[in-house]
Amino acid sequence: MKRTRSLAVASLAGAALLVLTAPASANPNAINPIPGLNGTTGLPQLHGRTQVVAQQTGLLSANNTQNTNVFGTDLGVMWDNGKGEILTAFGDSAGLGVPNLLSGSLWQWHSSVLFRSRDNNLSDGMNFDNTPRDLLGQSKELIPSPKVPFVEISRIPTAGVAVGDTQVMSMMSVNHWGPAGTWETNYSGLVYSHDNGENWTEAPETNRPNEGGNRNFQMSSFVKSGGFVYQYGTPPGRGGLVHVARVPEAQIMDLKAYEYFDGGKWVKGNPDAAKPIVAGGVGEISVAWNDYLGQFVMLTTDEFNSVVMRKSSSITGPWSPPEVLVDTRELPSAYGAYIHPWSSGPDLYFLTTVHSNYNVLLMRAKI
Repeated sequence: MKRTRSLAVASLAGAALLVLTAPASANPNAINPIPGLNGTTGLPQLHGRTQVVAQQTGLLSANNTQNTNVFGTDLGVMWDNGKGEILTAFGDSAGLGVPNLLSGSLWQWHSSVLFRSRDNNLSDGMNFDNTPRDLLGQSKELIPSPKVPFVEISRIPTAGVAVGDTQVMSMMSVNHWGPAGTWETNYSGLVYSHDNGENWTEAPETNRPNEGGNRNFQMSSFVKSGGFVYQYGTPPGRGGLVHVARVPEAQIMDLKAYEYFDGGKWVKGNPDAAKPIVAGGVGEISVAWNDYLGQFVMLTTDEFNSVVMRKSSSITGPWSPPEVLVDTRELPSAYGAYIHPWSSGPDLYFLTTVHSNYNVLLMRAKI
């Protein structure tokens, strides 16, 4: 795919960004996704067991996501839609247009966008086929958000899964951004799509308020196994403990049908019963079954903001000690690590965001 750039657009965005360059923080408004102006001229060079394959979003990406007004974005929650496609939901995304001055941003902000891909050769990056678009041809915001601090500053996807012909996402309603790595939510809840992610509908009956045991499921990762959808959850922000719940696939929208693992058994209907399944706090979480290892794999960041991997033969653990895949000293300001569902063999592919570039990289780790 031919890479295109517009000097006029870059100049306009660059002028706006002179006041936005900042160290990594939880607040996505303090970002600079313009190459050169943010110090980025190419792909980071890593020297451990993980290498950078490609930049997936922004001006340095072969996908040219700026053509749908996504100059910068983060996260990249991926799932198999059951029809030969990977759906990837990104979080807060910066584009040109009416700025969101109320939240301190000179960018036009979408809290979520989605891209589709049929690319099963990840060795040179993941090509995006298309994205849901609005009437202006821009990437569509999946669920609108008022973007008012201490009301709802953003609505961000944290997990996705296909249940039959329905696509389901878990999203967190962010109340406000705090110091680096911290934020508070109003609630998390499920949204669903019957048209492959083109349009989404909220399911308010699935909302989990940020209190009690439900606080432990404000951010999620989904895994399907044995007729159940397993939901791994953490509190808002980074450094929280991991808990797990499960629900029969057909009942994913019924909170009363969820069971919570208390360390020895499943307890139905009581999120307060869930106990931590991993020692120590983590950042964003992604869990998947890995055929090559014959184990479940969990990716998170650790207390140093390095990307780490844990393994387990059981969906509830015990989980192995963390193995560093991306050392924070080599890639400062990186966060999030979301497993590509089509990873196979000894190569584990995942997406990671670099805040200083505010774009998403495809990584390959030897496992």
